[in-house]
Amino acid sequence: MESNSHDVIVIGGGPAGSTVATLTAREGRSVVLLDRERFPRFRVGESLMPATYWTLKRLGVLDRLKASHFPKKFSVQFFSSNGRCATPFYFSEIDPHENTQTWQVDRAEFDQILLQNSIDSGVAVHQQANVKQVLFDGPRAVGVDVEFAEGDRRRLHASVIVDASGQTAMLSRKLGLKQVDPKLQHAALYTRYRGAVRSPGKDEGATLIMHTREERSWFWYIPLPDDQVSVGVVGPMDYLVKQRVGTLQETFDEEVALCPALPQRIRDAERLTAVAAIRDFSYISRQIAGDGWVLAGDAFGFLDPIYSTGVFLALTSAENAADSINAAFAAGDFSGERLGRHGEKYVAGMEAMRKLVYAYYDPDFNFAEFLKRFPRCREDLVHLLIGNVFRRPAGELFDSMSEMCELPEPRTLAPLEPSS
Repeated sequence: MESNSHDVIVIGGGPAGSTVATLTAREGRSVVLLDRERFPRFRVGESLMPATYWTLKRLGVLDRLKASHFPKKFSVQFFSSNGRCATPFYFSEIDPHENTQTWQVDRAEFDQILLQNSIDSGVAVHQQANVKQVLFDGPRAVGVDVEFAEGDRRRLHASVIVDASGQTAMLSRKLGLKQVDPKLQHAALYTRYRGAVRSPGKDEGATLIMHTREERSWFWYIPLPDDQVSVGVVGPMDYLVKQRVGTLQETFDEEVALCPALPQRIRDAERLTAVAAIRDFSYISRQIAGDGWVLAGDAFGFLDPIYSTGVFLALTSAENAADSINAAFAAGDFSGERLGRHGEKYVAGMEAMRKLVYAYYDPDFNFAEFLKRFPRCREDLVHLLIGNVFRRPAGELFDSMSEMCELPEPRTLAPLEPSS
């Protein structure tokens, strides 16, 4: 590395980090991206929402995705606790544009595409570079202390530090900003299969969401390249982990037996990986930016994976952050107020998806019954499943939904005092 001083330092090379790095570098900024791992690396979260199309188009990677072997995703299908499949939600039913078709991706390969795109855009990418801490001068972030793979430890400085460190949430934890949603403290157990049953025709690449009999947990079922399928079960931490005495494999198999729609799909399939576990705690930070720093992706907030919002929120928050950063450079103002100008709108969209998550977990709520009672809300619901929470209002959807379930009060960002 030729210099210790840069315009932007990005911590983390996942979808959020690579996106903000690319979009700031293309504006002529000196950008360094630091990731503690070596790519490609495994990640869950393989299903893209259709609304990722717009950021992927801006990044210039759509042609690579169109030419890829990733299965095409046209819909999402929900299975009830008795194994019955509701009418699929086809994204194209409310918009015939190509943006309503998306992909089921292998994250190792997908994230590598985005990271290489950053390199091609002029970002100085350093893998196996472990950021030990963010450096502050009073309240202002001014740099990072980083240890490189060869053991060299250096201090790098920049006008803006972007924390895209994922659920490590380096700055949010350091500054005491993280707020966990008490009603969405879940865990997930997951594995992969080869040779599992896929739906025929257009539904082959659909995301399947399957309830278990007592509706205490649910499964994702996501078709992937090379005849693989990602399968995971999500449930409350107390139920899925703390109340179990067996191995993760035994718990997973117990949950499979409780899911009427699943066993026949994986009966003749080969399990490819050991069952692993992650915490799926939903959370949000009280601030999205401060003097000299910005949070992006999971480093700012994470939402339960029921609607596959992970990559979509990472890309959107990063694109918004990049726009705020570029505007800050144009104004010569790196205050938290300036760097966080996108925060209020972003949080409002995230909160709309959170309401949909609450509805899914409400034991007295059923989407089929909801649409029978409020058929005019189907279009608004499909728009949310697409991810159109930042492009259009939700209409009367949540007013109608609140008549059948309890929705959360919206969260907002803490106000920032203008810098003197």
